[in-house]
Amino acid sequence: MENKVSRRNFLWTAGASTLGAVALNACSSDPPASNTPSPAATPAATATPAVTSGTAITPEVTTAKLGFIALTDACPLIIAKVKGYFEKYGMKDVEVTKQASWAVTRDNIVLGSGGGGIDGAHILTPMPYLISEGIVTNGKKVPMYILARLNVNGQGICLSNDYGGQSFTAEAKGLQEAIAKNKAAGKSPKAAVTFPGGTHDLWMRYWLSANGIEPVKDIELIVVPPPQMIANIKAGNMDAFCVGEPWPLQLVNQKLGFNALTTGQLWKDHPEKAFAMRADWVDKHPKAAQAMLMAVQEAQIWCDDLNNAQELCEILSQREWVNAPVKDIIDRTKGNYDFGDGRTLENSDLRQTYWNRSASFPFKSHELWFVTEDIRWGYFPTSTDAKALVERVNREDIWKEAAKAIGQEAAIPPSSSRGVETFFDKVAFDPENPEAYLKSLKFKSLKEA
Repeated sequence: MENKVSRRNFLWTAGASTLGAVALNACSSDPPASNTPSPAATPAATATPAVTSGTAITPEVTTAKLGFIALTDACPLIIAKVKGYFEKYGMKDVEVTKQASWAVTRDNIVLGSGGGGIDGAHILTPMPYLISEGIVTNGKKVPMYILARLNVNGQGICLSNDYGGQSFTAEAKGLQEAIAKNKAAGKSPKAAVTFPGGTHDLWMRYWLSANGIEPVKDIELIVVPPPQMIANIKAGNMDAFCVGEPWPLQLVNQKLGFNALTTGQLWKDHPEKAFAMRADWVDKHPKAAQAMLMAVQEAQIWCDDLNNAQELCEILSQREWVNAPVKDIIDRTKGNYDFGDGRTLENSDLRQTYWNRSASFPFKSHELWFVTEDIRWGYFPTSTDAKALVERVNREDIWKEAAKAIGQEAAIPPSSSRGVETFFDKVAFDPENPEAYLKSLKFKSLKEA
């Protein structure tokens, strides 16, 4: 079944500074062999890789302006700045500045630093694709490159206390009936995401659809900036939300609701944020781009060392960074989960991971899934050449050179694909045949042109 969508109904400044939620009216053979171990079969690394500066480069410039959102998975950029890794690799004047929302991040990328904006950012992985094609920029195409994945796992799908006591997890049997009951009582159920076509939008849509709930038709989707999720759930503006840490844990700590799942339970070791930059900046400053990436990679290695967890959380808690109490950050940084409904996990590998298990490598197969999902939900037209688009945006070549330069050649995966990916509902995505995956899905909102 397909529901109509209108991409032009986006509110382009969605939630930049307001508390109120912004409506999202639009925003849908045999497995190939892979030499890369599946995430389920790959053990978590226990030793921190040794970083060596094997290759010295001289950046064309020493400055760049980078943005981030107040989420813990921005930590590779934050740590690269705080611990001096940018300076170590010659980028001593890099600025890392907080953005109010993903919409503001988008707008500042469009401006570029020359126009008072930013050159690159901690960003939702689909956004560089949507921006490059002008989908979320009123038709203005601003080519971007993805240089690295910043993390895998670690987002949360959360429900208000109104849905408590009903055992809603990844498999949320009865949620469809609970939503229908609320609608019959005159309520208007809403689920909040952080940006149209972004990762949180796609996790929420996938989870709802897998549980028989048609996004937009059965439940309204709205856009709320990550730091405003808790205030909006407290105000009763929504029933559910999907966002990164620390906000899912803060919801539990404030007893405002519970986490149905952490997103690694939806797709183990799923790709999440990216380090991306304007293509024109990278093309003009290729050595500086590599130097920054080297700094980010070293920061990712540092962030993944649990011996650094306490210091990491104390840095992130500061006002200029995430601005949340350490107690709302520390548990899940260590892989300890209290879902708020009696379920717990200890030392789980579902925690946000930055380097281990090839977390930093920007697999093209993952980005192909994101583009395919954005086709599924009508953000990209069905005529989109998804594989060609990935080839334009993904710069795994720069990642490989940066990894070699810091002595991490052994961390380079043997393939651009992690192979077939399987989700919690047993649906599989074969990057060799994305069309078959798309065709198999019940709910979608395809846009033909």
